[in-house]
Parts: sequence; C-alpha cells; structure tokens
Amino acid sequence: MLNQKGGCGKTTTAVNLSACLAELGMRVLLVDVDPQGHATLGFGYRADDLPLSLYHALKPGGVSLSRVLQSTYHPNLKLIPANTLLASLQVELVDQEDRERVLSDRLSQISSQFHFVFLDCPPSLNLLTINALVAATDVLIPLQTHYLSLDGMRELFKTVELIRERLNPSLEILGILPTLFDNRTRMNRAMLSTIREYFKGKVFDTIIHASSALSECPMMGQPVIRYAPQTRGSRDYQQLAQELLSLRG
Repeated sequence: MLNQKGGCGKTTTAVNLSACLAELGMRVLLVDVDPQGHATLGFGYRADDLPLSLYHALKPGGVSLSRVLQSTYHPNLKLIPANTLLASLQVELVDQEDRERVLSDRLSQISSQFHFVFLDCPPSLNLLTINALVAATDVLIPLQTHYLSLDGMRELFKTVELIRERLNPSLEILGILPTLFDNRTRMNRAMLSTIREYFKGKVFDTIIHASSALSECPMMGQPVIRYAPQTRGSRDYQQLAQELLSLRG
C-alpha cells in the first residue's frame, strides 16, 4: 500500500482489506512499515508496549520475523507491528550492504506461509519505503477523490519505475483505489470521473466511500468488518477483497 500523500486511506485499506481476505479464508500477513504504527493500532496493540517489532527484525543482528509475528482477532490474519523505534533504522542500516533488501530477505523466510502479504508503507519516500518496494510484487495506490490528491502522482509513478529499473524488475502497479468518496458532492463525482479517465485500466471497480465507521474503527482497535459489519465501509472493503481475488485468479 503506497501513497506519498498522507490522509488518503492507505492504512485504512491495509487493515480492512487484510481483515476481509482473512474472513474469506485467506492466510494474510500485514506488515506495518510505518514508524507511526497506525496499522498496529488498528488491531488494538499499543505499539510502544510491544517487546518486539519490525525494528527488531530489520536491525543489524536482529531476530527472525517469525518471532515478531502477532496474532489478531482472526486466526487467518497475522501482524508484524511497528513503532517509533523503526524511524532510527535508516541510520542503523546506512553502512549495511544491500540495505534496500533487508525486508525482502527477512520476508522470504516466512512469506510462503501466507496467501497475501501486505506492506503498509510510510507516507514518504525513504529507506523503509524502498525496502517495501523491493520486497513487493505489486503496488496498490489508495487515492482520495480530491483535486489535490492528484498532485504527486507523477512522482509516485516515477518512483515505482525507478525501483523497477534498478532494484525490482518484477514490480507492478496493481491498481489505483478511489477512497473517501462522497457521492453527494459534485467535486467528488467529477474527480472520480477524472481519475478513471486519466488512469484508464489501472483503477479498481471498487470505490471506498467516506464512512464514519471507517473513521471510528481505529479507535476501537478493530477492522470495520468486525466493528461495524453492516455498514457501507465494511461492504466496500468486502467488495475490494472479492475484486482482488478475481484479479489474482
């Protein structure tokens, strides 16, 4: 999950898509690659209270990722949490050879246990984001249906292309996900049309509507499918999970 602009629903998508796929019987791993630890909070963990986090697996001489795995509300869904310690990793890895591949190397030890591994990236281009892009097969881009959200998309695409050329030739853009959509406003409707026209063939059919339940569930430490399963936000992410499965074949 990548977007260098904050507030676009990136972590909301990471948490809720992971949960919906787990509910459908998929074995899912969500890796919180953001020092803010919002995906970790989304499953009810107080990030700074955890004895082990992603930092402890990626730092030089760190532990295996299997020791960092945390359970969630659903047996099919595991979490690798993050907290503010992760921010210091960029300094600690600066002299390490192949520092862009540390996450990829660690994930290779456990990824075969899961149908899906999601990486929730920080809203900036840094060593953590580069590690995630090197480890990933695909990029899912949540994009708010707002005019200013298009600003920076060109740079995001350039970043993906640069990683593809230099570090990860198999990296692909899976799709752009319209988020925070409000059908009542003419601007939102116009922006959705613009996004679909401009990024032809790269936009998901699913639209994530603005939803109070989606705003509330992080405070409850639960994904929306558990916190408010009958709401529009829950239905949207269930639809996205089905669409992703259909794309996966």
